[in-house]
Amino acid sequence: MNDLSELYQEVIFDHYRQPRNRGVLAGANRTAEGYNPLCGDKVTLYLRIEDGIVKEASFEGSGCAIATASASLMTEALKGKTEAEAQALFGRFREMVTASAPVSAPAPDLGKLAALSGVREFPARVKCATLAWHTLRAALQGENSTVSTE
Repeated sequence: MNDLSELYQEVIFDHYRQPRNRGVLAGANRTAEGYNPLCGDKVTLYLRIEDGIVKEASFEGSGCAIATASASLMTEALKGKTEAEAQALFGRFREMVTASAPVSAPAPDLGKLAALSGVREFPARVKCATLAWHTLRAALQGENSTVSTE
């Protein structure tokens, strides 16, 4: 295993073992729920958006290491972003984990999210990695139904 993949694994395990922003967010004005029936991952996302900017983000739920790490990393990356920037980040992240052709290097603006780039090699795990992100999109769009990866 090369140093980069070891670093990526370390980031994923760190965010799985000690997820950031886990719990109900007091004062949230956007929420959405997501569910991956394939493996049972569940997530509820909470956002506090003021003047079009994500001021706070948190999540709760249960899931595998990939789903939990993805939600943790996502909530960190969202803070301070405009709603449009959050939507664009969703698109770049989804592209990174679903690209059929090998990506030589993840976009530098993805920061620690690049740790999840290897997920594209495991198609069954892509849904785990993108669950929180699809839930984010639903929260940004004000959708009230549970988001499903199926």
